[in-house]
Amino acid sequence: MAFSVSWHTLLDELDALPAEATLITPLSHTQFQVTDVQEHRVIIEFLDRDIDETRPLHREQFESLYARVTDAPDGFDLDRLPPDADPYSAVLSVHPRFEIDEERGVIVETEGSTASQRVDADTSVEDNQGRTEPELDVYADAVLLVDALERHEVDVLEELETDGLVNLYTLLSDVQRNANELRQSVGDVLLGRLHHDRPVSGPFGSVQRTTRRRRSLKDDEEVLELVEEAGIERERVVGVDREKVAEVLEVTELSEADVYDVEESEYVRKAEVDEDRKESRLQGLKDQLAATDNEEDDAEGLREEIEELERRIDELTSFRTGSELS
Repeated sequence: MAFSVSWHTLLDELDALPAEATLITPLSHTQFQVTDVQEHRVIIEFLDRDIDETRPLHREQFESLYARVTDAPDGFDLDRLPPDADPYSAVLSVHPRFEIDEERGVIVETEGSTASQRVDADTSVEDNQGRTEPELDVYADAVLLVDALERHEVDVLEELETDGLVNLYTLLSDVQRNANELRQSVGDVLLGRLHHDRPVSGPFGSVQRTTRRRRSLKDDEEVLELVEEAGIERERVVGVDREKVAEVLEVTELSEADVYDVEESEYVRKAEVDEDRKESRLQGLKDQLAATDNEEDDAEGLREEIEELERRIDELTSFRTGSELS
């Protein structure tokens, strides 16, 4: 299919988008909206930028991307996009025959209709109509921690009662542990979406793919042979094995102080958690949140009941002109 045909199909699809429709770039996950559709370019506006928020996307660049995608049967690798070019791929995905596969990190031409990089603006509104509580330990502990922080004056910790400090320490420890587990899970998912070493930004910060190197020695004899071949005496690289020293302490009369320099430091360690007490308090907070959500409806109903009661009282107690006494 000629690019001119696909280009006008794309323009028609962009014209049909709702005004509030939001697109998201596949690499940096930046949100933007299409503000104007013209014959030779598309104007977009980024939603989370204070500068350079408006940008034109030119037809010739779309044509270049179109040629690369259609020439790649398995999809065009998004990592090969020039810097700041990922909005082109997001806009092109609005075309019914082009789709972005973030797991594979490609944009590909398909035979049938595809999903686009569109984020429906109404979704967040619908989600906010009712409170949803994620079934995560860190969520429950975070709610309890926020409640504790609001009830205690934490600006001067030295003035807090001991039981208040114990509660804070316990909750902070639980939040830290559970948040770290969730952080690792989120990181695992993100890793499959970061296809380059450039930072990817969100409203609160940015992340970047990073390579961590961990070294472990190969077989002892192999290393020693290589060292000797390099002209170094093996005695110079042979050291004390901590595990073997521990085994020696178990079978000899040597003490720990004979072979270790020991330094002691004291710290606070969480001993146990009263899960029942936490659950009871958490349920109370959930009830308060639910009551807050229904507060306006309840207040309106109460006002109507009061008005009705006042009306009935007025009818029973008011003096009616011309009324007869029996």
